[in-house]
Amino acid sequence: MQIGIGLGSNVGDRARELALARGWIRGLDAGAHFSSEYETAPVDCPAGSPPFRNQVGEIHWSGSLEALLQWMQEYERSRGRRSVRRKNEPRTLDLDILYAGRNWVQSPRLDLPHPRMGERRFVMEPLAELCPGRRIAGLPGTVLETANWLRGRGGPLCRRIE
Repeated sequence: MQIGIGLGSNVGDRARELALARGWIRGLDAGAHFSSEYETAPVDCPAGSPPFRNQVGEIHWSGSLEALLQWMQEYERSRGRRSVRRKNEPRTLDLDILYAGRNWVQSPRLDLPHPRMGERRFVMEPLAELCPGRRIAGLPGTVLETANWLRGRGGPLCRRIE
């Protein structure tokens, strides 16, 4: 199944962190593909948080979603993300599973599609670059339609940089 992964970094060499994460994700699926990087304002983060670099990737995955989440969290920690932290504090790397095919998944550790992805330009604009016509459960239209709607509302900075 196709798995969407959000990547973000707002501490240290953000471009390098995303490049290393892309390499790690390609180790899970050599056919992984990625959007451009976007400079984005922090959303729901503590005051004074630095801007993010964000992008979205997509992989083909046939294993356990719980195992994928665990590996992603272990990789985040290997890049300096603390296990115990304040909500949305600055971080060297943030990886999120955004969707798993057309499936709805609710478990103690996973809620897919990501419950806030349709509200976030830093997810929807890069995702529209990868798969504009895709329909994801919970979104009112296609990925591109949702991204355009968010763009029309304005809001925090989300600028393609690559």
